[in-house]
Amino acid sequence: MKNTMLLALTFLIGSFLPLKAQNTISGKVVDDKNQALPGVNILIKGTMKGTITDPDGNYSLEALPGDTLI
Repeated sequence: MKNTMLLALTFLIGSFLPLKAQNTISGKVVDDKNQALPGVNILIKGTMKGTITDPDGNYSLEALPGDTLI
């Protein structure tokens, strides 16, 4: 019974803690002639989190405020 109460209390407290807000960053990678660049790697600096541009050069990635894309 105590374990169940502790688990429930932990869940309730955890659900009210502020979460870091992530933002969806999206864009298009083009060359100097404004041609789309498919297959380009977009990474969050210092992490292994990233994405690849689609055939039209578009990408979308969840990032935290202050993250740097490379």
